[in-house]
Amino acid sequence: MYRPPSPRRPSLLDLIILLILISGAGWLYYQATTNMDYTWDWSVIPQYLFRYDAHQERWVPNLLILGLMTTIRLSVWSTILATIIGIFMGCLRISKHRVRRWLGGAYVSLSRNLPPLVLVFIFYFFVGEQIMPFLGIEQCVDNCAPATKSILEWLFGPTSQLASFLTAVITLGIYEGAYITEIVRSGIDSVDQGQWEAGNALGFDWWSSMRFIILPQAVRIVLPPLAGQFISTIKDSAIVSVISIQELTFQGMELMAATYLTFEVWITITLMYFGLTFGCSLLARKLELALRRREQG
Repeated sequence: MYRPPSPRRPSLLDLIILLILISGAGWLYYQATTNMDYTWDWSVIPQYLFRYDAHQERWVPNLLILGLMTTIRLSVWSTILATIIGIFMGCLRISKHRVRRWLGGAYVSLSRNLPPLVLVFIFYFFVGEQIMPFLGIEQCVDNCAPATKSILEWLFGPTSQLASFLTAVITLGIYEGAYITEIVRSGIDSVDQGQWEAGNALGFDWWSSMRFIILPQAVRIVLPPLAGQFISTIKDSAIVSVISIQELTFQGMELMAATYLTFEVWITITLMYFGLTFGCSLLARKLELALRRREQG
């Protein structure tokens, strides 16, 4: 049975490093509170998290929480799309056919060697302004019943921005899909070659061996790095703020421009991002430990 290693007691070097970090943080705080020509005002921040709606007679999320929810929606849908792309392209990467391998490699090279900001602008001006109007998504949403619109808003955010939201999801999905492609490829490659031979001995063709023997084993291997890639997607989602997707970073920029509370706003947003990604990191760690215990009995 798997037992995690016992934590070692902190050494003298650990204590010195910790002391240096605390001293550095204290110096920065002293500089920020005494030498900066800046008036701190934390009292206004809570009202941008939640506000009391007199019409509904209850507390409702305000700008920052709404931005955080959009970031979560964006990350979840982008990761789902990236996983689909990654599995498909990962299978192409290990194909016996040269053209398929070339297609998978070209996709990975192109996506990973372009700045994500360039991809955002390419897909925003091409997908957003050319394909989305052709698909008529906004007209379909306008003709939906109120109940359907409520479901769409819960899943994707405000329906008035659905076309831009889908453009951002496609952009992030393609960008993150290149990394998931390599995760899937390495996971399949790590399955023992004897498993392929076992499939051949049972009379399976390539696809049947992949479906019934290789992929179930590869999934257990790639789940921990996939969880890490989801955290990376959360952080990368901030880049779509440049096309006015109202996620957390965008709301922070709008709030900073309206209140001039630069430090309070960005410290709050930093803590919100950290809370979200750190929580996901803990879940990914628990998943990894659970899978390791299961493998080792």
